[in-house]
Amino acid sequence: MIIWGISANSHDAAITVVKDKEILFASQSERYSGVKNDAHLNVDIIDDADRYGKPDLIIWYEKPLLKSLRQLRAGQGWVNNNIRQYLNQYGITAPVTTVGHHNSHAAGGYYTSPYQEAAVLVIDAIGEFDTTTIWHGKGTKLEKKFSIGYPHSLGLWYSAMTQRVGLKPNEEEYILMGMAAYGDPFKYAPMILEDFFDSRHILKLKHNLHRGCMWWRPELVSEQDKYDIAAATQFIYEMCFHDLLDEAKKLTGSKNLVLGGGCALNCVANSIAFRYFENVWIMPNPGDAGNSLGAIAAYQQEFLNWYGPYLGKDMGMKYPTEQLIDTLQTEQIAGVAFGRAEFGPRALGHRSLLADPRGNDIKNKVNAIKKRQKFRPFAPAILAEYAHEYFHMPTTESPYMQYTALCKRPLEFPAIIHADGTSRVQTVSKTDSPYFYEFLQEWYSETGCPMILNTSLNIKGKPMVNNRNDAIEFEQKYGVKVL
Repeated sequence: MIIWGISANSHDAAITVVKDKEILFASQSERYSGVKNDAHLNVDIIDDADRYGKPDLIIWYEKPLLKSLRQLRAGQGWVNNNIRQYLNQYGITAPVTTVGHHNSHAAGGYYTSPYQEAAVLVIDAIGEFDTTTIWHGKGTKLEKKFSIGYPHSLGLWYSAMTQRVGLKPNEEEYILMGMAAYGDPFKYAPMILEDFFDSRHILKLKHNLHRGCMWWRPELVSEQDKYDIAAATQFIYEMCFHDLLDEAKKLTGSKNLVLGGGCALNCVANSIAFRYFENVWIMPNPGDAGNSLGAIAAYQQEFLNWYGPYLGKDMGMKYPTEQLIDTLQTEQIAGVAFGRAEFGPRALGHRSLLADPRGNDIKNKVNAIKKRQKFRPFAPAILAEYAHEYFHMPTTESPYMQYTALCKRPLEFPAIIHADGTSRVQTVSKTDSPYFYEFLQEWYSETGCPMILNTSLNIKGKPMVNNRNDAIEFEQKYGVKVL
């Protein structure tokens, strides 16, 4: 049976195709439409999914009626979330069943993990009513142990603070995370705690932040104020994260943790999890787009065969190792578009903009190409066997750029060091990414440097390059060789 999981009609629309336990395809609508965080399906992604088999069954990633009830409670009026009607307009007529939003997050993480038993912690803005949940996975069973409901939402609060510092909520939370390194977390943390959080329970809020908090402290408008607010926001998020990790440990007694929901992309906080658990798994697309996969896992209630994140558009071709090395040695910066695209927000070597991490001017050059703020950091991709030689790693491997680590030799690699001395490390092994690994081996052999600056092949506000035409257009518009 061919099953399609679909997440759409809200933000980050995506389709996953599964046959039995095999994940045949998974990608996001934005890659095909060119609209960042596109909420809706489109003909091109549907056509690509069709190549792997027309659906016998559709699994929708949330419960439409419960969502409508929550929207009514939130003051949005009655929203008719008619999923059958929505899918029909795209010619999708297979039978449809639904699963819960947080169940999709939990199942997508647990059933792709290497664990047969684990605590599962899901933190996002909002599902139908759940905003934070803790589950216990044992064998093929997932049992919900704990939940926090709307409007008390750590994710909504973080998004509201993202908007408060002048960024786009539900899209640019990761920029706030980067801004935090330039601020004083203690300057405004007491004020934020007093104004937003219930002193009797850190995970309870005083306000419904569904519409943001632009009303909060309007006098704080300077650039440094925004950095200090960002630092306080990250600090308080980590306080709450500690509490939730502790609760997950107490409720399950597990040594293994699975993190899910959009907040699982907070790579600065994620490293804290290793203080409570021996092993941590985060699926590379833990947000709502990943729920297209999670919905199928929640429905089937069985482990999927997880081989890695390269599940999207297939460009084929041979990895251009020699050309990449030549271009990087002469021009310092090069793009690569090869094979199947990554499923998730991180470029992991198949749709990447690469640069030599040793140059003092490289960070500014790459930020200029990508039209990003100058303070924004870049990630290193490093041969896994050398990671601990160069970084204080919280874990033995980080193939999906999900944790930050202090660099042991920051003066040698200024292009991949953030203001706080950390880097969001991608460890590259032959198992996780064989073609990218082969390139890094050759790069190391030629240069003596076991790492490369690795960022997504896109510019700010646009999705990653998806196909050959996108790659050609990127090269022509931004003057970077794309191989």
